[in-house]
Amino acid sequence: MSIAQRALILGSTSRYRRELLERLRVPFDVVSPDVDETPLSGEAPHALATRLALAKAKAVAALHPSAVVIGSDQVADLNGEPLGKPGTHERAVVQLQRMRGQTVVFQTAVSVVCMDSQFEQTELAQIKVRFRDLSDAEIEAYLRAEEPYDCAGSAKSEGLGIALLDAIDNDDPTALIGLPMIRTARLLRAAGIDLLGAMKP
Repeated sequence: MSIAQRALILGSTSRYRRELLERLRVPFDVVSPDVDETPLSGEAPHALATRLALAKAKAVAALHPSAVVIGSDQVADLNGEPLGKPGTHERAVVQLQRMRGQTVVFQTAVSVVCMDSQFEQTELAQIKVRFRDLSDAEIEAYLRAEEPYDCAGSAKSEGLGIALLDAIDNDDPTALIGLPMIRTARLLRAAGIDLLGAMKP
């Protein structure tokens, strides 16, 4: 099968990643990866993000060996401690209280895998985010307004969460949202996908 005929699959349930990948205007399917996201004992945040991104891509690629599969993962890194998705309002309050006045590194990894062509590459984007010294009232107001409980670090920088921040240091603008598109495009080109030639009309 030629590269041009290979299906592209996003191995993710994240609506944020799906919306970002749609920017490339290439057809793709979405498949949920069956991966245990529990950190290993003593695992560094960047290692966790990298391992899970590759695991997600491989899990989906094993079911669709002829496809090119994208996997991604993001971990908020607070002084070496991984912070995941809060899931609840109470956990989000604790996360933001701990991050206020701090610089948090959002470790965002992306992997591209194709079993048939034996292609496997991973890249990591590290985004430094400086949070304002937020009051408890500001934290509560933000969480009630945006409910970012499915986001690592409890904040959506693409939305109202930008008001929580003092600065962002990042060389891949969409990485903080959940998928570093410069790196993703680079990996897809390396896998043989002609992005500009494969655009939907």
